[in-house]
Amino acid sequence: MPSLIKDHDEVPLVVHSKVTGPVENLSFLEKSLLFAELSMVSYNDEAEATRAAIAIGFPDVTLFDNDGSQAFRFRNDNDCIIACRGTEPNEWNDIQADVDATAVLAETVGKVHRGFKKEVDDLWPELETALTDNDLPLWFCGHSLGGAMATISAGRCFLSHIACNPSALFTYGSPRVGDNAYVNYVELDHYRWVNNNDIVTRVPPAWLGYRHAGQEVYLNRNGIIRKLTGMRRFMDRARGFARGLRRWKIDHFSDHSIHNYIDAILPAAQEDASDRRHGEAATKADELAMPAPEPKGEPTDSEEAVR
Repeated sequence: MPSLIKDHDEVPLVVHSKVTGPVENLSFLEKSLLFAELSMVSYNDEAEATRAAIAIGFPDVTLFDNDGSQAFRFRNDNDCIIACRGTEPNEWNDIQADVDATAVLAETVGKVHRGFKKEVDDLWPELETALTDNDLPLWFCGHSLGGAMATISAGRCFLSHIACNPSALFTYGSPRVGDNAYVNYVELDHYRWVNNNDIVTRVPPAWLGYRHAGQEVYLNRNGIIRKLTGMRRFMDRARGFARGLRRWKIDHFSDHSIHNYIDAILPAAQEDASDRRHGEAATKADELAMPAPEPKGEPTDSEEAVR
């Protein structure tokens, strides 16, 4: 049963995940739902986010906030999760970060988006200190700008004094973060969810040298996970766009909503859980996700499709 977290004069926050053991024991789709919901929870104020996290199974909640850059640490006896907050339209700092697409030298190799880097720079000293002695499995997640911040933060863990490297990174509607050298520098399990025409996943443009990292998990126009590239991807997006127009909306923007990601992942996770209760094996990540892009300068087929 879903948990409803009610706040005064606001639409109740609904969460379906319920964690009672180590995150590693969850199936890929259960993890994907959990991290999508925690990415959603991170948009809320500290009090409401804490109530939601407790309902999910993470009673230890800390908000890191510096100059508008924000992330939550959700922790229990088994795991530590960092969920970076995405763009808030009424936060000028977030808008500045999104539009400042100048590529600057990264702290590792290659170049990275200056606006996203600054958001992480603002938080990193406090975040690194909080994680230095962490001995629990560490996970990162985020939606939109939060996905970009989570990508950069997870990579920095490999260069820091943090005791353990991230177990995995899950992002939803994330923009491109850096150039080819940057995104391929760190070997990390990264699952990058893309919902059909989500416009944010297509920026900054590939012709500026930006590349995506990780294994892409693509949701088609009907919210079904499919491995589509090239012309099949183009046609699926065209049909999604046409359907949006018939409904008087531009789905390039509506597809970006974290709620639409959750609405698509939820039934897949529930079906997967039902199959496992009947003795079938859980669906593995590689059955659903595209292979990670090759570490070279030219865009892959899926990169070409999302230009």
